[in-house]
Amino acid sequence: VQLQAYGGGLVQAGGSLRLSCTPSGRTFSSRYMGWFRQAPGNKREFVAAIRWSGGHTYYRESVQGRFTISRDNAKNTVNLQMNSLKPEDTAVYYCANSRTAILSSIQTERAYDNWGQGTEVTVSS
Repeated sequence: VQLQAYGGGLVQAGGSLRLSCTPSGRTFSSRYMGWFRQAPGNKREFVAAIRWSGGHTYYRESVQGRFTISRDNAKNTVNLQMNSLKPEDTAVYYCANSRTAILSSIQTERAYDNWGQGTEVTVSS
């Protein structure tokens, strides 16, 4: 199963972008869908996750209140609405899905089974 992430681009600080992630090919089941990001020279880090059943959401502290993760069950799509963007949000953003993760592991990369190719977000100051 492959995931396709799209919606990145160049935006000024304070602006907004909406990222989306959808599977290519057949649909698949997920327990969690997550977004991670990797800035140049940095390790990939957790951004947000959503439990597919029930819709509970989780965020890293630095994006809390600015980013919103949501899901579209009918389209099997997960979105990341990013508002009040800051230059430090500049990174390549990756979506991922996990069939079996437990809550305590959702901020770790190894909990996820499939990854998208990444979409680049650049926030200018």
